[in-house]
Amino acid sequence: MGGIYIHIPYCRRICRYCDFHHSASLRRKDEMLEAIGRELTARRGEIDLGEVRTLYLGGGTPSVCTPEEIGRLAETVRELWGVRRFEEFTVEANPDDLTPAYLEGLSAVGVDRLSIGIQSFVDDHLQRMNRRHTAQEAIDAVRNAQRVGFRNLTIDLMYGLPWLTPDAWQANLDRAVALDVEHISAYHLTIEPRTVFGRQGLQPVAESVSELHFRMLRETLTGAGFEHYEVSNFAHPGFRARHNSAYWSGEPYLGVGPSAHSYDGAQRRSWNVADNDRYLKGVPAEAERLTPIDRLNEYLMTRLRTAEGISGTVLHTRFGPDETARIAARCDSFTATGEMFRTDEGWAIAPERWLISDFVIAELFGEERDFA
Repeated sequence: MGGIYIHIPYCRRICRYCDFHHSASLRRKDEMLEAIGRELTARRGEIDLGEVRTLYLGGGTPSVCTPEEIGRLAETVRELWGVRRFEEFTVEANPDDLTPAYLEGLSAVGVDRLSIGIQSFVDDHLQRMNRRHTAQEAIDAVRNAQRVGFRNLTIDLMYGLPWLTPDAWQANLDRAVALDVEHISAYHLTIEPRTVFGRQGLQPVAESVSELHFRMLRETLTGAGFEHYEVSNFAHPGFRARHNSAYWSGEPYLGVGPSAHSYDGAQRRSWNVADNDRYLKGVPAEAERLTPIDRLNEYLMTRLRTAEGISGTVLHTRFGPDETARIAARCDSFTATGEMFRTDEGWAIAPERWLISDFVIAELFGEERDFA
């Protein structure tokens, strides 16, 4: 299984927490979409994706594009990879873009999953983050999508905000559950130096606040029937994000557009320049060849933040018996202290401990000498 990611680097307004590559000027959008189409064509045979099953448009804000523009990109992918129908076709969108007419247009070009960036249902909090929409517009966007016929919706929420009280966070969670969406992604605020929040000197919340918000998140959503399948992701049965799950499983994917990353599923990772002008000039992607230790540590980092955890069989197949034995011994010691538990396939960290799992994961990391 392979997936294709298309990065649309435009936003009408820049959120104060955002560290993704973006531009607030849409002046060269048409030129950018043409360049993305050319890149798809040029890189058709670069990575063996097998059967392309998922297409994901992220950003930035892909909903700055018209349904027709999104449809043309999807048609390019279908023609190049011989796709009759995507198993999952996701578009990230801002709530204020999701009018009934726009939603009808997305559905008509084959989009079947929307990722709606809500973040909060408190207007004051949205204003502090410099979001474009209001709480009511967020609710209306979800309801509009459901009326149009979308049956695979995910919304984004944010916690760990300095002004987010437990009562306000609980109200956000209750409102999200009441919307009856199939999937919820909830991200803890990270204050990066290049963001507006970083330049303003905003300080992170105390660890105890982070843990409280995370516990409330888990208890509310699992109590409402969601499965907590990855540290930031909750889904009703059958509605896990297929595209993103492939990332966490080490499947190959192709990323096009400025700043997009690609992975061949084995040893090679590449990434496009995070600069619109240079991308439009045709600056080629950079690449690196992952060492065995890189691949091992990435496998541990991604898989131990999922419900399935790590597999002894996968460890043995990919990294050999000696490394498997080393990791198994460490996992068993963490199992004895309650930090991990055994699964049918291997070992996992309990979901309630994912937010504070870095120590365990770091202790399992290999070093170059382990492969000497």
